[in-house]
Amino acid sequence: MTNKSQQPNEIQIVDNIPGSEYANLMQVGNPNRDEFHMQFITVAGLSGRVVSKVITNPGHFKRMVAVMNNLIEKYEAQYGKIIEAPDLDKEIGFKG
Repeated sequence: MTNKSQQPNEIQIVDNIPGSEYANLMQVGNPNRDEFHMQFITVAGLSGRVVSKVITNPGHFKRMVAVMNNLIEKYEAQYGKIIEAPDLDKEIGFKG
């Protein structure tokens, strides 16, 4: 979704990213004026583990949501309606 003149010539993957991580839960904290904080979590049984944290600005966050909505529309056009995963029936998170 970027203008071709704005696209980077090269995108590098940093060495400390070992591979993909499965996440079945995401927490988004209350945003401040400049940032959205997202934590991707894998929940199994009675415990969970944060597998990734992403901090981005509001403009990029909105663009990511638009791209994800577009992907969902394409997926559902090809494979049918996605049924949203149910809420967890147990509290997993960080106590403040």
